[in-house]
Amino acid sequence: MATGLFALLDKITAIAQVAAASLDDTAAAASKASVKAAGVVIDDTAVAPRYVHGFEPARELPIVGKIAMGSLRNKLLFLLPGALALSFFAPWAITPLLMAGGAFLCFEGAEKLHEIFRPHPEAAAAPAYEDPFALEDSMVDGAIRTDLILSGEIMAITLADVANAPIAEQAAVMAVVALGITAIVYGAVALIVKADDVGVALARRPQPLAAPLRVIGRGLVNGMPPFLRLLAGIGTAAMLWVGGGIVLHGMEHFGLAEPGHSIHHVAGLAATATGFIGPFTGWLVGAVGSGLFGVLLGAVIVALLHLRPGAH
Repeated sequence: MATGLFALLDKITAIAQVAAASLDDTAAAASKASVKAAGVVIDDTAVAPRYVHGFEPARELPIVGKIAMGSLRNKLLFLLPGALALSFFAPWAITPLLMAGGAFLCFEGAEKLHEIFRPHPEAAAAPAYEDPFALEDSMVDGAIRTDLILSGEIMAITLADVANAPIAEQAAVMAVVALGITAIVYGAVALIVKADDVGVALARRPQPLAAPLRVIGRGLVNGMPPFLRLLAGIGTAAMLWVGGGIVLHGMEHFGLAEPGHSIHHVAGLAATATGFIGPFTGWLVGAVGSGLFGVLLGAVIVALLHLRPGAH
């Protein structure tokens, strides 16, 4: 009986080790996929704060919470099952769809650059809402629709990274990425939108010993606008880098080696020539090359769209 018990314990231990290894693999794959989705994540974080601009401070966090829940619904109820169905029934379509998403990222980045040099005319006035809750619901719905596009790109990047894994592991990795990225993005958004309120509260501290806190408060109030502009710039650069890299990888998948091969070659030469910082230099050169390709591809798409009849 003791022998049977020890055998059972051995089996339980072996199962636990397999489960732990599986969890480690899932976490590693989720982490890798999240890094590849960095461009979309940064842009999502840069875009989201605008949806709470102009609302009462007391409504800012509830609005962020509503958008976060909508983002989770987008990822877990719609995009994840759709991605799994695609992986199971039409895996051949993953790379073309991913390339389409990468091209969209390049277009978005190039469009933002275009707006810097040729700003769009002021949009027509937004519809008036007598009920502030109707305005809030409208803004939340618009944010969730925008999030659906960005979340779709995140889930497509994740799926492509685990396309050869068993279906259960694909589902687990995408669920982990969906939960983790949503928490990171909207947690950061919540901190950003409340930073100026915290700064104002610190700047108004009347106690004599609170002078350092008042300095920090004024720094937060004055520093948030340039920080948001910096974040938006980083988001644009990251979109072009990630989008360009996705399209280049897809081209290589279909046998078009250039210009991806040349970018990899130059990145390798830069890494070799820079000694102990070689890995960083190689990554930077590769990212810049992918970003420049993303700018060119995005510029072509922007030009084509602006040439169509009725475009401004």
